[in-house]
Amino acid sequence: MRRLIVLMLALLLTSAGCTMGPDYVRPPVPQHPAYRNQNPPGRSIADLEWWKIFNDPVLIKLIDTALENNLNLRVAMARIEVARAQLGIARADLYPNAIYGGSATHTAQTKLKDTSAATGSVNISYIVDLWGEVRRSNEAALHQLLGTEEAYRTITIALVAQVAKAYFQLRSIDKHLDISERTVETRRKSLDIVRTRYEAGMVSEVDFQQARIQLTNAEASVVNFSLSRAKTENAISLLLGSPPISIPRGRSIDAQTLPVEVPAGVPSELVERRPDVRQAEQLLAAQTARIGVAEAARFPSLTLSADLGGSATDTIDTIFANLAASLLGPLFDAGKSKQRVEVEVARTKQLLAQYKQSILSAFREVEDALAAVRLNKSRYEILQRQVAAAQAATNLTWTRYQEGMTSFLEVLDIERSLFSSELGATDAQEQYVTAIVQLYQALGGGWNPKQSPPVK
Repeated sequence: MRRLIVLMLALLLTSAGCTMGPDYVRPPVPQHPAYRNQNPPGRSIADLEWWKIFNDPVLIKLIDTALENNLNLRVAMARIEVARAQLGIARADLYPNAIYGGSATHTAQTKLKDTSAATGSVNISYIVDLWGEVRRSNEAALHQLLGTEEAYRTITIALVAQVAKAYFQLRSIDKHLDISERTVETRRKSLDIVRTRYEAGMVSEVDFQQARIQLTNAEASVVNFSLSRAKTENAISLLLGSPPISIPRGRSIDAQTLPVEVPAGVPSELVERRPDVRQAEQLLAAQTARIGVAEAARFPSLTLSADLGGSATDTIDTIFANLAASLLGPLFDAGKSKQRVEVEVARTKQLLAQYKQSILSAFREVEDALAAVRLNKSRYEILQRQVAAAQAATNLTWTRYQEGMTSFLEVLDIERSLFSSELGATDAQEQYVTAIVQLYQALGGGWNPKQSPPVK
């Protein structure tokens, strides 16, 4: 018996350093020397907190509400709790398992003396991690938890960006609606002028009817933008985790303070900054550990157990103890265990490709956002000049029309150009602001919520 105990202890001590499967090492990843659309280079805008970029108190409050109440974010938090519990289950396998049991009986018999008996026992068992199966399982569970937390951060970044973009869309629609309502008032006055000239026989009925068409087109735009505003408010309400409500307004789309420059920093920082890229790497590390789990399952497992108990009857009390060791391993499985290893290796290759793809996608998203910021800013500046020119042309054309120097058709064309230019400039302004949000999201920066759940 002593020799058996010594052998068990020796196996227990020597097994600690034996772990099957490869250790995770970060693989070579795609490199990007510099962003093509960045001018000038500098410290990444993602190093700033988001409230320092868009200094709108109402928007800040809306984002805080979304981070507190959004249901998709709560789902992500619950997934972290699941992963953390699964890690706890895996860690429990590193320790011995103890169970207890007991029973008591009393027998009454005619013509014989009643008898009583009681037994109790404790069993302690421990699976010796000879080949590192338990350690690899723990490693996989830990990286799975870390990946789940990175997924939470990805959802957080996306949520804040969604709220910001929807808010700027709402403020843009508000401006569209204001432009449309002003256009309605202007065209009503125009219709009154044309009606007066028509009733005086100075213009044909065609001019009068065309003026009515222009007015109804503007009125229809008011209805369309009112519908868009209602839908956007409903969308923001959903992001806030709320039934449809009226969304408060802060600064207008024109009054939003924007950074003069939006540098993206160095591409090499992106791998460390983007939570979706970090998540892909954690999942790859977890899958790498599962190769070791599958390889260890091909070898025998050793279980040590000890029993201690006793029994008591009316006549005698006894105490018993038992030590045992069992070795269990596959003898013949027609290559099934080997194929399980191949499955895990193939899954690892798949996740490796996905990890590299996530890096390339991140580079592309940053480049797209940088180009969008630069070009939408230029487009907005161009359309502002177009609006000024269209306004001046409209004033001149009306003067010429009232003096009988031009036709009403020219007035219609210029008014349509002014209306279209004003709406287009507002769209470009929204797209410019949204592009900055998109760049900030693509860089993976700054949106660190107060309830970020670190691994302990």
